[in-house]
Amino acid sequence: MSDRTTGHLKRDRHDQDLPIIGTEETFSTHELMVLNDRLFLEDTGLAEIGPRRIGAMDDAGINVQILSAHTPGVQNVPGQEGIDFAHRLNKMLVEGPMATYPGRFQAFATLPLQSPEASADELERAVRQDGFLGCLTNGIIGKKFLDHPDFEPLLARAESLGKPIYIHPGLPPDEVFQIYYSNMRPEYQEEFQDQVLSISAYGWHQEVVTQCVRVITSGVFDRHPGLQIIIGHMGEGLPFFYRRILEKMTEVTERSLDKPFEQYFHDNFWFTTSAFPQTELLDLLLRYMSVDRVMFATDYPFADMKVQTDWFRGSICHARTRRRSRSEMRKNCSE
Repeated sequence: MSDRTTGHLKRDRHDQDLPIIGTEETFSTHELMVLNDRLFLEDTGLAEIGPRRIGAMDDAGINVQILSAHTPGVQNVPGQEGIDFAHRLNKMLVEGPMATYPGRFQAFATLPLQSPEASADELERAVRQDGFLGCLTNGIIGKKFLDHPDFEPLLARAESLGKPIYIHPGLPPDEVFQIYYSNMRPEYQEEFQDQVLSISAYGWHQEVVTQCVRVITSGVFDRHPGLQIIIGHMGEGLPFFYRRILEKMTEVTERSLDKPFEQYFHDNFWFTTSAFPQTELLDLLLRYMSVDRVMFATDYPFADMKVQTDWFRGSICHARTRRRSRSEMRKNCSE
């Protein structure tokens, strides 16, 4: 149950020691959907950041959602229009859901990435004035990734503020879409098979891993050693490819990077579980990454919050049981 006036969650006793924060929780507005030709998402709950969302959070036992704008946000809007739009979205969160439901919502800033210097300024304003936790980008920015020199002002500002950049996937450029994903059977085009393949079914995850490797090899973290990057979806496939990437990239970057290639993943990356409530994938991620760098997320409203939290609590319970079993086994052996 919750007090819907204040938005404060009242948890059952068995949940008192397990406050849950969702770190990849999406919102949009009608204006943003019109801009990005995404009006078909009106009924998903993206634009509802009030009682319906709070109710779903309460049912799932989520204390806080960290809100971020649905891909591609405003990052393709150039000039002053993009700058104003990003500022308007960020202030809407502060003056809307964050004020109406104190303590239940935080946010990653939406940035006008076609204007990198203005993006750095808006990030700093959102962090210092409104308490935002960082920013979120959505895949390719025009035809550039974050390692492009144009984005140095944003990378430097994020590092100096001590706030992370969450790299979320984005829509592929038209050329990439045509080359990689546009050969589906025409009689099934109304089912959006090629579009889905290019994003959530496959393309998104490969794109983010590519960007992660690029920011390492281009020396971004040598120039900005304190910069922190978050990626979602249980590492976007990175755990599966991890050993292969290290095997092939370590030697060829030995002279070009300040640190061993692998070290950047441990020093500069964080990972969330968004939309992947699969214990075997979490186990694989934790085989290579410290548990201290793994965070919970649901990917709401595209994934069911309660399914995600039930799985997460079950995984924690299972881990505690295994730790107790190992502890008892060591105790018995010592006796």
